[in-house]
Amino acid sequence: MKWKQRKDGAETPYMAAGPFKIRLPFIHYRFEWPDYLQGLLMCAVDLGAITLLADHLGMPFEVGLAVVILNGFLYLLHHLLGDPVIPGWITPAIPLIVLFVEQFPEGQDRVYALIAFQLTLGLLSVLLGVTGLAKRVVNFVPNAIKSGIILGAGIGAITSIFEKGGKFDLFPYTIAICIGLCFYLVFSKHFEGLKQKGKGWALLGNLGILPAILLAVFVAPIFGEAKWPDIQWGFSKPDFGTLWSEYTVFGLGLPSLSFFLTAIPAVFATYLVVFGDVLKTKALLSESDQVRLDEKVDYNADRAHMIFGGRNMLMSMIGPDITMCGPMWAAMQVVVVERFKKGKKAMNSFFGGAGSFRWGTNTGLLLLPIVSLVQPILGVAVALTLLVQGYVSVRIGVMQARSQRDLGIAGVVGAILVIKGAAMAFAAGILLCVLLYGKDWMRGEKEKLFTANEKGDNAA
Repeated sequence: MKWKQRKDGAETPYMAAGPFKIRLPFIHYRFEWPDYLQGLLMCAVDLGAITLLADHLGMPFEVGLAVVILNGFLYLLHHLLGDPVIPGWITPAIPLIVLFVEQFPEGQDRVYALIAFQLTLGLLSVLLGVTGLAKRVVNFVPNAIKSGIILGAGIGAITSIFEKGGKFDLFPYTIAICIGLCFYLVFSKHFEGLKQKGKGWALLGNLGILPAILLAVFVAPIFGEAKWPDIQWGFSKPDFGTLWSEYTVFGLGLPSLSFFLTAIPAVFATYLVVFGDVLKTKALLSESDQVRLDEKVDYNADRAHMIFGGRNMLMSMIGPDITMCGPMWAAMQVVVVERFKKGKKAMNSFFGGAGSFRWGTNTGLLLLPIVSLVQPILGVAVALTLLVQGYVSVRIGVMQARSQRDLGIAGVVGAILVIKGAAMAFAAGILLCVLLYGKDWMRGEKEKLFTANEKGDNAA
């Protein structure tokens, strides 16, 4: 089937629906098989949420799988409705969410707390999107604070892997070997040169993180850090019945008002992290805009808020999830953006790459051979995506700073975010901006971050 062609420099064709722009595979965009195949195994990261649900809610594997499949289906809404992202978890906020739910005893009260938290976060996000305030919030925050939020989220993601009892302690050799391969394939200058010389190297590069995931399946058992996979055939068997009767409002009823009131401070702190992901999305797409002049990619923060806010509201009712419904999966967004930058032959439209990837993850979640293949290395998959996200966040966070003072403020804000949480980090950022910039604290200053000589030194 032939997809609708776009004019050079225009948006990919769509059907208008209010603030949304509906695009369907094979009709409005070309299906991108490299991204689809990568998605088949990258569902391993989605499946990593099951570990969190088991640890903190006591969910059996099949019930957690049901939550992941529901979440996976809702991931498709973003590209289908015009949001140019690969959505994922609110990963840097997971420690905040875990801290909140663990204030309540495991069982019904803890489930109520999670439902109230996710529903409140969803309502807040939708409200900001519908009123148009989301876009204003993105433009309102000073560059120094934007930089600090993104920088801190990146450092926090990396810290969570290497802290005592973290994933690195469980899979030291596997993570060290696989993240080395992952960084080489995605970010290396040397490998970039190889891709220019041969189609085989280019094909390998187009697979992004997938080769590192496949390598982990073999490396982890060899080093005794995981069992060899027990491959099973057929389709996965999520337990929706138990999910809805024991973990949702259909079986438990709505939480009382006290749960919602208790959740408000943690929700606002989490939204600051969500806000950081929105900033990263805008920054990443701005990078590709400078290279891919043939396609105009329209990112609208208000529309994004309506979509991921709606996802959180719906999931709070049918499958509450500790990872929440975030605006972007940073690790995979950068992988697809990097491939998109290679030109029209590599990826005709960004929506084709993002959409094909998420169709792939949804397929993988339904196939038992794939689920059973990656089940032993779910922790490694989560670690790889967090480390890639951390690398990208630090890079983008630094680039958001517009001056040396901005960068200094960002460093303080980022450190406080990791140690004390988002709310205190945001307060510290405002105080520092006022102290350093006075009445111009919102605008900052326009001094160059690096001098010409410094740029030359860095380039060398």
